[in-house]
Amino acid sequence: MEIRVLRYFLMVAREENITKAAELLHITQPTLSRQLMQLEEELGKKLFQRTNHSIRLTEDGMLLRRRAQEIVQLADKTEMEFKTGEEELSGSIAIGSGEANSVQEFAEIIGRFQKKYPQVQYDLYTANADDIKERLDKGILDIGLLTEPVDIGKYNFLRLKGKEKWGILARRDSELAQKSAVRPQDLMDVPVFLAQRPLVRNELEGWFGEYYDQIHVAGTYNLINNVAVMVENKIGVAFCFQLQNRFDNLKYIPLSPEVETGAVIVWKKAQTMNRTMRQFINFMREYQEKERHTL
Repeated sequence: MEIRVLRYFLMVAREENITKAAELLHITQPTLSRQLMQLEEELGKKLFQRTNHSIRLTEDGMLLRRRAQEIVQLADKTEMEFKTGEEELSGSIAIGSGEANSVQEFAEIIGRFQKKYPQVQYDLYTANADDIKERLDKGILDIGLLTEPVDIGKYNFLRLKGKEKWGILARRDSELAQKSAVRPQDLMDVPVFLAQRPLVRNELEGWFGEYYDQIHVAGTYNLINNVAVMVENKIGVAFCFQLQNRFDNLKYIPLSPEVETGAVIVWKKAQTMNRTMRQFINFMREYQEKERHTL
């Protein structure tokens, strides 16, 4: 498979129309159709369901789209690394992060690095820790900001000083919203949404203690925005970090006893790094060292 053909495939998958995709790719429609048929022959799979008016992905086509997106992203990233100039630091750093207050601390580090090296760009990707680790392992991401508990045995890391405080996201008109803190027994008759990550769920299971088997789990989630809509619609409450309130009808209530977790910046061990990445990691280490000396 050629990268060029995968780009053609992704454009058609996005537009669901060969004529429009060909125009955007600046090639003829017969050429594009021939490339797609050759790709199907090469893989031995039918990738598209064709009709008179549109073209849609088959199940095999949807699998290839996921893989093609990863391959093209990695190819673009590799090309950018080789284009990085030797005189002035440039290029891009691919960063994965969850939704956490620790992003603010990480942004301060990036902001100082940007002042020193203004030509460097930052490609941001938001996901949970498991997704970020998978992309780190594949080389799609350079660095990840992960909230604990998390297994970081395969990575080098820097620990951030901030802590994430867990609590409940509930509607402002609910009984829970009137409390200053939520105890395990307060949630016995309330549907709750838990984080998808097993390590986090184990942490919360420890907080519930003897009450864990009695709670009603309404579902799980990986990012806060979607589950916040569920909370607004009275489907349940959600365990989450204390974040800046972006939802007018919702309120964060801390847990009692308190549950805090840390955050780490990680990157793969023994990976071959370009000049930009080496400089950034050295800068982070120096920044943390200065911070320790000022305390």
